[in-house]
Amino acid sequence: MNETRGGDAGGSATAAILLAGGRASRMGGVTKPLLELGGRSLLRRAVDAVHGCAPVTVAADVLDGELDVDWVREEPPFSGPAAAVVAVLASWRSRDLTPDRVLLLACDLPHPDAAVATLRAAALPDDADGVCLDDAEGRPQWLAGLYRADALRRAAASVPDAARDAPMRALLGALTIAHVPASADAVSDIDTWQDLEEARSHAGRLEES
Repeated sequence: MNETRGGDAGGSATAAILLAGGRASRMGGVTKPLLELGGRSLLRRAVDAVHGCAPVTVAADVLDGELDVDWVREEPPFSGPAAAVVAVLASWRSRDLTPDRVLLLACDLPHPDAAVATLRAAALPDDADGVCLDDAEGRPQWLAGLYRADALRRAAASVPDAARDAPMRALLGALTIAHVPASADAVSDIDTWQDLEEARSHAGRLEES
């Protein structure tokens, strides 16, 4: 586990986990979080979107040393987003960080601010463990969610082998999750070069309007 301090110990109402350690195999292994859109990297856009959260932990090797965030890497690297979440939770536990809620966000969203705004506006039911966004087909986007930290910790403890190579459903599937329909802007991601070009084109049109 690779960890770089970027926050203070103690409690906070909402923390953030930003997932940025994937292989980007459909884009030839490029470091996708550092791709630029609208003058900012996808990673910086995600960090800006979770402004006010503490701590903000990026699950990846250090990609941008200027960012005031923590860096935690799952072991072994590339063992999946569920393993990355479990690694971050373990790093918080070792530092006695006890947030109430956790914003979980993938760093390949062109509009992470839209995702975070939708999540923050959603009412989290008292009997729910979290809320996640659904795409237009009603599919849950686990990596655009707001979850109760204690529920995530319980889930992490129940998954064997620190969730290595486990799907996100193995980590979150047993939780009581409220689902919120979201706009395409909030849940679209960048998986291919064509996705990136379309996002850049869309951003350019917005700047011109």
